[in-house]
Amino acid sequence: MNGANALIRTLVDSGVDVCFMNPGTSEMHFVAALDDVREMRGVLGLFEGVVTGAADGYARMADKPAAVLLHLGPGLGNGLANLHNARKGRIGVVNIVGDHATYHKKYDAQLESDIETVARNVSTWVRTSQSTDEVAADAADAVAVASGPPAQIATLILPADVSWTEGASPATPVAPAEPTPVDPELISTIAKILQGDEPAALFIGGRACRADALVDASRITNTTGSKLLAETFPARLERGAGRVPVDRLAYLAEFAAMQLDGIKHLVVVDSKAPVSFFAYPEKPSDLVPEGCSVHVLADQSGDPAGALAALAEAVGAPADAATIQPAVRPELPSGPLTADGVCQAVGALMPENAIVSDEGNTSGLFAAGHTAGAPAHDWMCLTGGAIGQGLPVALGAAVACPDRKVIALQADGSAMFTMQAWWTMARENLDVVTVIFNNASYAVLNMELNRVGATEGGPKAKEMLDLSGPNLNFVHLAEGCGVPATRATTAEEFIEQFRSALEAKGPRVIEAMVPSII
Repeated sequence: MNGANALIRTLVDSGVDVCFMNPGTSEMHFVAALDDVREMRGVLGLFEGVVTGAADGYARMADKPAAVLLHLGPGLGNGLANLHNARKGRIGVVNIVGDHATYHKKYDAQLESDIETVARNVSTWVRTSQSTDEVAADAADAVAVASGPPAQIATLILPADVSWTEGASPATPVAPAEPTPVDPELISTIAKILQGDEPAALFIGGRACRADALVDASRITNTTGSKLLAETFPARLERGAGRVPVDRLAYLAEFAAMQLDGIKHLVVVDSKAPVSFFAYPEKPSDLVPEGCSVHVLADQSGDPAGALAALAEAVGAPADAATIQPAVRPELPSGPLTADGVCQAVGALMPENAIVSDEGNTSGLFAAGHTAGAPAHDWMCLTGGAIGQGLPVALGAAVACPDRKVIALQADGSAMFTMQAWWTMARENLDVVTVIFNNASYAVLNMELNRVGATEGGPKAKEMLDLSGPNLNFVHLAEGCGVPATRATTAEEFIEQFRSALEAKGPRVIEAMVPSII
């Protein structure tokens, strides 16, 4: 058995049985070993940013890491943005990066680079396998680190000769870390704070955004009179009819400050104290109100669901004290198509148990409100702010949950970063409906131009934020990747096309021609 076979066998034995990949020459023995270890599913992507984002989406929905296979330092560089998003979303990924043979590195060949330095930008654990008899144990360690808690990106660098040399054997899986136990004294302290006279808020993220944990969070805030808020871009929010509704902290710092105004105690659960997305002239970066104390109930290494359950008991919250979202659908729109109308139609027609990948950006602002009372579903957000996440995350979610409909709400500009994901969706026949909001603009940047104090900008500045001339044709782009596509210019056309896409199996793209809201 060579190193590649032992590596893949160890991954599978450790529970990692999907690998999203864009391989090159140095990774050919890994690729060849897929025929020997048939339990490992290889999923090919045409760009590294697609495979890293797909691993993120898979892990969000499967609750376990996927593997990624990248080609040397440049391949890692191409995939870095979506690894950044995974890191910010606290998502576990086993990131395998091929390298030159150990004896070849001294020659500084064309693709030679310092992979470890690049990897440390997004990885909490980086290791280069130095010998064939160590690679399987390195893989077992990587899976344990990626699994968490906290879930992390573990980068394993695989020299070509370590991969091809024989004499390896699989390693025994390594048990992941146990969550930090709930501290009864901390529970008691926070319970007294919430039961006191000063205004307080529960600020949740990560695993605290799952349905059961949200029930306990709502019981706590309803019993104590405190406020319940979720982080701005949770990795996976379980929402919809029959579940607990929760307001997310606003993206715009001014609105977030209004949501937090007057709060004297902020109890953080599997998140961190909120900060402004960017710095703005004469505006604070720290969104925690002056005079407000921050209390961490459960950090990324802890047990947020267990801590919330214990806190609910400590404050005497009745079992039925949670607020539950009633089933309610918006009316179907009519007339000229707008971003609001698209979101209204999605909310009216979305099927039960859907998974939504939300990178609608400005056009998607209406989506959360119109889908609040739709049948129970999962909502995945742009966790790290690096655009180009939406399509790959939808791809990965569809691999993890083949029996569920995935809906990608996708802005036009960021779709162009990783539209190669459509090719993989077609190749794997993944059940993803992509709705492209085509407003021919980087609309969010038109808004930011003013907010950062750069004035409204002149014609040259505005040209840099305009996506017309030539106009993008997403029907042709999707069809070129093998995905059936249509274009909607009226609400009636969109409703008909969206219904048809929901009824079909496999990938579909709908290009929604909408005016910019900014």
